Amino acid sequence: MQEQDIIEIRWHGRGGQGAITAAKIVARAAFESGYPGVVMIPTFGTERRGAPVITSLKIARHKIYDLSVIEEPDIVVVLDHLLLGEVDVGAGLRDGGLLVINTPFMPEAYTRDGIHVATADVNSIASQAGLPYGVVNTGIIGALARATAIFDTDMLSRVIREEFEGRRPHENVKAALLTFDNTRLGGGVWDPGNVDR
Repeated sequence: MQEQDIIEIRWHGRGGQGAITAAKIVARAAFESGYPGVVMIPTFGTERRGAPVITSLKIARHKIYDLSVIEEPDIVVVLDHLLLGEVDVGAGLRDGGLLVINTPFMPEAYTRDGIHVATADVNSIASQAGLPYGVVNTGIIGALARATAIFDTDMLSRVIREEFEGRRPHENVKAALLTFDNTRLGGGVWDPGNVDR
């Protein structure tokens, strides 16, 4: 992966889906993979189960001083493809950016000029891994790992296992790894060096 100043990842999910936990796991995995600059900024609207939730995560190889919410992300992660009909999840996504979506559909269904798309049917995969239907936060991290080179699956597995100690750690790791293996890439692995800044 080429050097870039800051990689900005915006997460879109619903209350109760674990978008904040997913961002926290990625933050730790990135930190332990050589990105000492990590800032996570959760944003809440209506705090209720099912309501849209946004979380901003910034990672860099240096200290980050900007604590603002992400308006022009490099990567957008969507935990529920139905949100695309409710919220403009792609707002501000930079040319050359990456859109990672939990959906049963192929990347071609979401094609946008200048944007890489990665999709995975995380709902089904999580169920195969032994998690209750709708638990998608660890699976979507597997899709993000497959679509980027920010961290590897060994690091991801360890961080997930530690985060979910006592709460189905093996099933959560399995969901991430199965999703990693079953993520469909439109345009190959994302390269942050191709983002238009």
